[in-house]
Amino acid sequence: MATVKLSSAKGIWVMLAAIIASAMAFIDATALNVVLPALQDGLQATSGELFWILNAYLLMLASLILVGGSLSDKLGRKKIFMVGIVIFVVGSGLCGTASTVFLLIVYRLVQGIGGAFMIPGSLALISSAINETERGKAIGTWSSATTIVTVGGPILGGALADAGLWRYIFFINVPIGIAAFFILWTKVDETKNENSNPSIDILGAIVIALGLAALTFGCLSMPEKGIHHWHVYLPLIVGTILLIAFIAIEKVSQYPMMPLNLFNNGTFSGANLLTFFLYAGLGAGMLFLSLNLVQVQGYTQLQSGLTFLPFTLLMIILAKLSGKLADKYGPRLFLIIGPATAGIGLLLLAFVGQTRGVADYWVTYFPGILVFGLGMSITVAPLTSTVMGSVNQQYSGTASGINNAITRISNVLANAIFGALAVLLFSMALQARLNDTDLPGTVRQAVMAQTVNLGNAAVPKEVDNTAKEKIERYYHESFIEAYKKIMLISAGLAFTGACMSLLFIQNKTAHQFDKP
Repeated sequence: MATVKLSSAKGIWVMLAAIIASAMAFIDATALNVVLPALQDGLQATSGELFWILNAYLLMLASLILVGGSLSDKLGRKKIFMVGIVIFVVGSGLCGTASTVFLLIVYRLVQGIGGAFMIPGSLALISSAINETERGKAIGTWSSATTIVTVGGPILGGALADAGLWRYIFFINVPIGIAAFFILWTKVDETKNENSNPSIDILGAIVIALGLAALTFGCLSMPEKGIHHWHVYLPLIVGTILLIAFIAIEKVSQYPMMPLNLFNNGTFSGANLLTFFLYAGLGAGMLFLSLNLVQVQGYTQLQSGLTFLPFTLLMIILAKLSGKLADKYGPRLFLIIGPATAGIGLLLLAFVGQTRGVADYWVTYFPGILVFGLGMSITVAPLTSTVMGSVNQQYSGTASGINNAITRISNVLANAIFGALAVLLFSMALQARLNDTDLPGTVRQAVMAQTVNLGNAAVPKEVDNTAKEKIERYYHESFIEAYKKIMLISAGLAFTGACMSLLFIQNKTAHQFDKP
């Protein structure tokens, strides 16, 4: 179809559909972080099961999003977008009805399949429908709008969780998805790459899905089995081999789902490396901050969600502006300063210890969240525009799919690795404190057995009344110690992302791509 102006009726409908559908997927992830304590209590889930609930969705998303992006270019961006919305809405409805952890994990897999077809379609539709002179502005608008809604997710999640309605985090997607589907069906024209071959890289999709699943299983088995158990090292080895095999498959495939020659462009490569490191730090930081606030610091889940309000306000004020300035002056400086600032924010959050709860918020968590939000506000729109601007329009779906896949892969690995690491760090810190007590061995074992629940660890009934308060304090102190180390690593990942921008990203695209 011919491109349209951003301010035209068709342009507005394209933007509205893309923002609504994308926000539905993104808000689901951030809101779920906040309701995890309520979900854990409601379904009697262990911490390992919680990370599987998070990763089941991300795993399918990361595995299939490249296929989704490729299909949108080949078969039609609107068509694939709509298919993704339907699957995602069905999966969301099923998640809301799940009566066991196992069923919820299965239904999250369904959600992930829908997200894989839905998310790349949004940016691909914008890039192919909006005229070139306004494309950067349109992508900046999409980035800021979806990020605002995404970060607003914790507020919604907290309110629903405190009201005992955590299942509505999933149910709320149903009317939103129906609205987005109706707009696409009635108001948006189809676009696709007419010169694209319709062949699908099925082998590549299978290999990367199995590779990520193996790595995730190995990491999540680590706290219970130990690094030397075959349940840990064998999946890690197999997963690594499969990811290497995926690269080899893409190199020789006639129609790869991830055309490797796209990475010949240093700016495209640098933007995706930045994405990997920054979003790994972002995902781990937000997850463990939410768990810390609710399970250790005594915040309600709504109060925990509201702590991210400064982040949201900064996105509203600055994200679109940073996109415009990056279009005018080039993205490089923004993509160095932004991630580095986010890293400083995570550092500030790392050094907050035990507080008196909400009463101390303004002098404890607020400064770190403010600086962290400032960094992300500077980064998000320029990063998205840089990725989409470094390929020809005909490969917009593929480029969006690659960048989103890298985001989800980083989230999968971060959740799995940091989830395992958190339990190990928590156990080590608690064991060191228990060594200074005179508790019987059987009681110590019962106390240590609770470490799989992280901040939700409960004092076992074997502990007598005189020692209960001490054990509860040990749980809190040990979790805070583990939290601090996780946040320091998250900050390091953000700083690494800034280094990727410094090394690779240029203000002008090195070259546009011919047919892969």
